[in-house]
Amino acid sequence: MRWVEVQAPIDALGVAVDEAGICRVRFGGLPSNATAAEPDEVLTRARDELTRYFAGEDITFTVPLSVRGGSDFERAVWRQLYAIPYAQMRTYGQIAAAVGEPDAARAVGTACNRNPIPVIIPCHRVVGADGKLVGFGGGLWRKKIMLELEAKVRIEREFGLL
Repeated sequence: MRWVEVQAPIDALGVAVDEAGICRVRFGGLPSNATAAEPDEVLTRARDELTRYFAGEDITFTVPLSVRGGSDFERAVWRQLYAIPYAQMRTYGQIAAAVGEPDAARAVGTACNRNPIPVIIPCHRVVGADGKLVGFGGGLWRKKIMLELEAKVRIEREFGLL
């Protein structure tokens, strides 16, 4: 894996790429055993798209992904997460139903926690059944910042302020 670090308002992100695409996004910057690589086309594009996202642009990530590991269920959950549109939210129960396991809301939470590519695969857009912010491997404070950023952009877009 080759790594690049991206500065963001939620702390530095470590972004890793393999031969197929982005395979890891890590909160807290690069792992201690990694060194930053010379950014190639995919790493440069990932850094650009993440920077634009955190600058408040309504962005759909187009960088290629390389999802490694995970059970069939987790991979199905991650596909559903990736399909959540910008500035929209889903509940754990809605994701469970979408993958054909309506009673698996807790398992969806576990799959969200194991998401190898947070932010780009937007597990932060999943909330509790009552709309409350619950469970986020990167810390609820990060989830709150990202959801607030997206809500601000959505409001500005809807009222023609952008």
